[in-house]
Amino acid sequence: MSGRQALGRRFGWLWAAFAVSSYGTGLGFGAFPLLAVLVLHCGPAQVAALAATGRAVGALVAVPLGPWVEFRRKRPVMVAMDLTRCAALLSVPAAFALGRLSFGQLLLVSVVTAAADIAFKAASGAYLKALVPPADLLVANSRFESTTWASTTLGPPLGGAAIGLFGPVTTVLADAVSYLLSALGIRAIGGTEARPVRTGAPRLRAGDLLDGWRHLLTHPTLRPLFLNVLVVNGLLMATEPLLAVLLVGHLGFAPWQYGLAFAAPCVGGLVGSRLAGRLAARFGRHRVLRTAGVLRACWPLGLAFVRPGVPGIVLVIAVQFGVVTCCGLFNPVLATYRLDHTESDRVARTLAAWSISTSVAIAALTALWGLLAAVTGPRTAIAAAGILLLATPLLLPRRENVRGSELAGAGAPEAVDRV
Repeated sequence: MSGRQALGRRFGWLWAAFAVSSYGTGLGFGAFPLLAVLVLHCGPAQVAALAATGRAVGALVAVPLGPWVEFRRKRPVMVAMDLTRCAALLSVPAAFALGRLSFGQLLLVSVVTAAADIAFKAASGAYLKALVPPADLLVANSRFESTTWASTTLGPPLGGAAIGLFGPVTTVLADAVSYLLSALGIRAIGGTEARPVRTGAPRLRAGDLLDGWRHLLTHPTLRPLFLNVLVVNGLLMATEPLLAVLLVGHLGFAPWQYGLAFAAPCVGGLVGSRLAGRLAARFGRHRVLRTAGVLRACWPLGLAFVRPGVPGIVLVIAVQFGVVTCCGLFNPVLATYRLDHTESDRVARTLAAWSISTSVAIAALTALWGLLAAVTGPRTAIAAAGILLLATPLLLPRRENVRGSELAGAGAPEAVDRV
């Protein structure tokens, strides 16, 4: 079906660049928490602070980047952000080789990569919308989504094995190289890109920084979805460093087992992303969105009951499979809503605001859950997050916005962007 549709040479280069960086990210999954635990011997509070500070400060640095990206050619911005992430990550193995790796450096690299990631996503979303015809956006984004889940399936176990064989910074180096290759792929796209014309004031104003949030918070459909994603993503990601401490530090899981427990379930995400379009066409986007949104909140509580050995691995894989499958269904439909209700001249600002807010929410909840884990233990903190997630479906929109249905068109392909 849509997987066989040709989208042209330029999209092929963009997809190739996306794929290589995705596999690099998959290899480097959990690298910083593992470095903090295995090399720097950090506890739960420090590991949580590492994840939280990088996201929070990186998001603050990225606040002016949305309007800045909006009125610049997107491809040079994407190349620059790839090279920035490459240079930042390369500093970690260099410092490790010299015996000078520190917790402070991991924090700084986390900040730089987080800010560059937000700018890259803002630019790439706007660039894709201009590169691919509207009727083909669903096909393009389905390929990106499938690539993401495939790389997440294969990357972490390979990364865990690489750490065991070649040392703890191996996957960080691989991730850095993947960003360099991504920059070369984006550079190879070629063609011309018109410079966006600024219709308002000639210079960036303070009010421009809030345009993305103004759009998200005043829109009747995007607002509840936005709030739902902030809470759900924040709670899910807040437990990630705690799981690293629980599984590797307390229960004695090997790095490759930790990677496998989070990689194998991503097959569910691949399945979900492939089915999202068909299910939306059959049952309607709103029903799929609400159903997947409810189901994805029901699984994480099970992580509080993980035990050592094979039963523990099986339980983590089963819970994560349920979460990831539901996310694979939910994310493309959510992204369709977001593009349907966002004008072309504010895509970058809206995506930047979304990414910044998500990063801040994740950082705040990660820091809070790190403190909770320090007081009660990681297992209790994970259980608390699972209980709160059960209430998040209340934030989902109760009925579909009419304007979104009209924009999508009866039976027409729907535009999808990566979440």
